[in-house]
Amino acid sequence: MDLSVKPGDDFYQYASGTWIKNNPVPAKETRWGSFNLLRDFNINAVKEILNEAAANKTASTGSVEKRVGDFYAAAMDSATIEKLGYTPIKKDLKRAGSVKDTKGVLNEVAYLRTTGAASPMFGFYVGQDRKDVNNMVPQLSQGGTTLPDRDYYLKNDPRSQKIQEGLKNYITTLFTLTGVPKAKAQQNAETIFNLEKKMAEAQMARVEMRDPYKTYNKFSVADFSKTTPNIDWKSLMANMKVTGQDTILVNNPAFFKELDGMLKNTSVADWQTYLQWNILKSSAPYLSSAFVDANFAYSQALSGQKVQTPRWQRMSSLTDGTIGDLLGQLYVKKHFKPEAKARMEELISNLVKAYEIRINNLDWMSATTKEKALAKLHAFTPKVGYPDKWKPYDGLAINRKTFFQNVRNAGQWGYNEMIDQLGKPVDRTKWGMTAPTVNAYYSPVMNEIVFPAGILQFPFFDPKADDAVNYGGIGAVIGHEISHGFDDSGSQYDKDGTLRNWWTEEDRARFEEKANALAKQYDNYTVLDTIHVNGKLTLGENIGDLGGLAAAYEAFKMTEQGKSNEKINGFTPDQRFFLAWAQVWRTNILPEAAAQQIVTDPHSPGQFRTIGAPVNMDAWYQAFDVKPGDKLYVKPEDRIRLW
Repeated sequence: MDLSVKPGDDFYQYASGTWIKNNPVPAKETRWGSFNLLRDFNINAVKEILNEAAANKTASTGSVEKRVGDFYAAAMDSATIEKLGYTPIKKDLKRAGSVKDTKGVLNEVAYLRTTGAASPMFGFYVGQDRKDVNNMVPQLSQGGTTLPDRDYYLKNDPRSQKIQEGLKNYITTLFTLTGVPKAKAQQNAETIFNLEKKMAEAQMARVEMRDPYKTYNKFSVADFSKTTPNIDWKSLMANMKVTGQDTILVNNPAFFKELDGMLKNTSVADWQTYLQWNILKSSAPYLSSAFVDANFAYSQALSGQKVQTPRWQRMSSLTDGTIGDLLGQLYVKKHFKPEAKARMEELISNLVKAYEIRINNLDWMSATTKEKALAKLHAFTPKVGYPDKWKPYDGLAINRKTFFQNVRNAGQWGYNEMIDQLGKPVDRTKWGMTAPTVNAYYSPVMNEIVFPAGILQFPFFDPKADDAVNYGGIGAVIGHEISHGFDDSGSQYDKDGTLRNWWTEEDRARFEEKANALAKQYDNYTVLDTIHVNGKLTLGENIGDLGGLAAAYEAFKMTEQGKSNEKINGFTPDQRFFLAWAQVWRTNILPEAAAQQIVTDPHSPGQFRTIGAPVNMDAWYQAFDVKPGDKLYVKPEDRIRLW
């Protein structure tokens, strides 16, 4: 803490200032804060598990230890990877470079997808139908670009131009590494950039993409094909292993019309280059060091990271991301205690109680809508720690000698597993995150809140800490995830997870008025020179923070400590509660990473998450004696009270 600052002037600096000064961003990172510290602790825990598994000579064939150990050992065998150079993708590049016509281009797009090699042109996945949640349907989304957001292609300010140059250099380098003469590689970079820019122009912006109705467009496969004369979706889908489905969901039909025009007006030679680029960029992190270094140079242009993340750390993350349910079993055995699960379940049930009280007390919502809101709250499914049923990865071949092939096999396996869900009941036991992940999520179509083992540790959660610390930390995270069910987007889904209106018109209008006020509050926060927080893009997360912290405080006040005024280390229970919240969000971030976060991340930066919710809560003013004249002071009538 930095006690030289008044909490009412700069609560972020007061709660975390000394830590921020003493903890600059390490060279291998782009930001450094509580999340990163815990992620760092976790990745080291994972490394230990992986090293043990890789060194285990007695693990039986097919066992979890053997498969995890073999995957990691192959990933760390840099001598073999170095020797191979780009041999693993020579055949792919040759095939993509010899497509003859538009049909050949589309066949290659399907081939790259189904073999786990790349995802060119557009996004595709199988997921629940938002208006019929017991049905798994094929879904198409805008895509085809490399930069993290369409705006990077469309803007020409110095920051965006620098990033565009970074991409062109990356393309040039990768082609040169496969023996393409430099002048030709540079020409390829221009071709690819212009193609991707056209795709970016047809994409919707992130704020628009937050609207679940705007992105819900249902077509019969035959009707959708009529909108794209150059793409017959029936045959393309069959090539993508989707057969017997007559319906498709599309998030941005206009994008596909544009793509259709591009197919007609772009030479096959340019498409060959684009397809080869997709193979190169998907494979670069898994090839020899020249490719890995080029990949890092590109990400440096985006994020400002100083040195490359060490190989063991990248490969530990890759193992988690690829066979997370195998690694997860070894992780929870060592790092997740049954008592942590029991304590979490108690915290969740207390937060649901607190939320119930808060919904009942809302002065802006009618009884009719309250009843529906409570029904939704009580239908929430919480998942804690790890899945009840681990994914067995049956049929996934992992070989200690062939790293690149392991990655490909896993990509292909994952694709087939996804396709396999079509026509089957929704699997409600599935998790969208692995057990070691330091994060949590809410799924609107499942109406579930999920807390992996990875986040259930200090500073979020400590079974030995006082209630103030746990409620201000993990309690607020639980409240945050519950609040996603009631944010600007999640609130449009009912208790069954169906996209269906359950509000009266007046209540919805009042909700939106409050939400718009919150968006404006965050719009006023300046991050860098002229860059402000985007209040509309971050609205869901900011509602999550405000609703979550308010509910966590309500739940905290039901505990013994919450009812008392007994100080610990000189701080009252309420002060400790808000300090626990603030210290979760302390962060140092590189300017490049901060600029990228504003464009691509729906979360506000840590310093504004620290203050954004408390300044709307009367309890915070009382806890720290914040008065008119203090810089963060907001008049009681202007404080935004949502959930």
